[in-house]
Amino acid sequence: MLIAVVEDNKALAEGIANTLRDRGHGVDVLDDGLLAQSHLEDANADLVILDLALPGCSGLDVLKHMRARDDATPVLILTAKRDVEDRISGLDAGADDYLGKPFSMDELEARVRALLRRRERTGALETIGLLTFDKDSRTLLVDGEPLDIPRRELAVFECLVQRKGRLVSKDMLVDFLYGTGADVGDSVVEVYISRLRKRIEQHGLSIKTARGLGYRLEHAE
Repeated sequence: MLIAVVEDNKALAEGIANTLRDRGHGVDVLDDGLLAQSHLEDANADLVILDLALPGCSGLDVLKHMRARDDATPVLILTAKRDVEDRISGLDAGADDYLGKPFSMDELEARVRALLRRRERTGALETIGLLTFDKDSRTLLVDGEPLDIPRRELAVFECLVQRKGRLVSKDMLVDFLYGTGADVGDSVVEVYISRLRKRIEQHGLSIKTARGLGYRLEHAE
């Protein structure tokens, strides 16, 4: 999943980003409200973690801008625990949840999981080939048992299965894995694709390469 973290406290933003990246998510970090507004218009984020006190424009303005253009991306707002009015204003403007500062990273992760589950409205399980992907737990299953697979390779599979039958470019995979504009070379994606291909080919799936265009998840011939 691609998550946008909009927070001007650099240490906190990086702490959140590192926690989410350790769980296999791609993360975009933004520290300015106006920059966030522009970024979110083009980014295909699955979740936004949004501080309300931002330079440029407030997080509340960012949220209102999202909802005004019918962007239904789940939003978790961050507020100081004493700022009850801010929490109410955020929820009234269309936020899906809030978390008061200071907070534990464990609670943040739990709220992120809950919001991402809520986003999946087409069913938690998707079967392709002999594998089943559990969107809630982000687990790949074989005959109901979890397949032992590293998080980054699982994230690659998640990105491909979300767009099954369509080409997924290397740039899209990098953004999904690490966040937009990450300084990561194409060779990293090639390594993950190669490893993942070997893991899933015995389960009725293949990853086709279209040179210069990207990859596509298909049923094996």
